[in-house]
Amino acid sequence: MNDRVVKFKGLFVAGSQWAARTLFPPVCGGCRRLVDAPGTLCAACWPTLRFIERPFCEILGTPFLYDIGDGVVSADALASPPPFSRARAAVSYCGVTRQMVQNFKFGDRTEMAPWMARWMMRAGGDLIHDADLIVPVPLHRRRFFLRRFNQSAELARALSHLCGKPFEPDAVQRIRFTRSQVGLGARERADNVRGAFRVPESRRSLLHGRRVLLIDDVYTTGTTVSAVTKVILAAGAQGVDVLTFARVLPGDFLSDDPETI
Repeated sequence: MNDRVVKFKGLFVAGSQWAARTLFPPVCGGCRRLVDAPGTLCAACWPTLRFIERPFCEILGTPFLYDIGDGVVSADALASPPPFSRARAAVSYCGVTRQMVQNFKFGDRTEMAPWMARWMMRAGGDLIHDADLIVPVPLHRRRFFLRRFNQSAELARALSHLCGKPFEPDAVQRIRFTRSQVGLGARERADNVRGAFRVPESRRSLLHGRRVLLIDDVYTTGTTVSAVTKVILAAGAQGVDVLTFARVLPGDFLSDDPETI
């Protein structure tokens, strides 16, 4: 009897998967062409993907053109040390990555989160290993109402499921609605997010003495993650690392490109 039940369940699952693939065929995360399996890119989009690999700055995670030794820190990190300990990203914000982020963020493609998180897990293995809990950059309730989900929280949730580290979506709140950072200079970006985040009193004990892995979709200048890091550290956290899906690098935007983040 048990064998018959197992066989029936197997047939049911296979039938369900066939129906889902027929009604909702998998499409490329970039251009939406049909692909063989969910979480894959088509043959045209895949070559434009640029993974961020070593050698890179041990603090900011920005890649170097040449390997100049282990543990090297970039001039930017030395000139303006960030409040977080380390930052890592899976891919450069160029080529198909830009379209992937836009589809995920504004096209309701939440099904992309698990396989984006797999790439993030590959890029930030050392950060994940050291983390006690995973916290997303929060979204203001007004923007959450308009978008219906927080893209950073979806990535953090998927990453938590993959690595088994606790996911704490309410550890930090965005208490002030801020304008988009697109088109703002460095000082304007800092002013825009100043005072925008807080750790609720009820969550301070959760962060105290812990190492936090902060998750966002795209690292542009680091202004937002730095602002969130500061309130987490002020709540007594031992340290903060930052892991994002994409990272804006020099050359990712051309002068005639529309800014999309």
